[in-house]
Amino acid sequence: MDIMINGKTRDVPDSCTVSHLINELGLADKRLAIEVNMEIVPRSTFEQHRLLSGDKVEIVGAIGGG
Repeated sequence: MDIMINGKTRDVPDSCTVSHLINELGLADKRLAIEVNMEIVPRSTFEQHRLLSGDKVEIVGAIGGG
């Protein structure tokens, strides 16, 4: 199925979760904020949150500073 990730179309498996997606993108060890269809997805639900065809996903990396 096709989803949009940061404005670019990407084909992912039908049963893809947010967790699977970030692993597939090589971002599992990063501090991220994930938004699906303009709603923040809490990290605690990444494993259960299934993506649907046409979903618009925004992935933003957290940057710390001091």
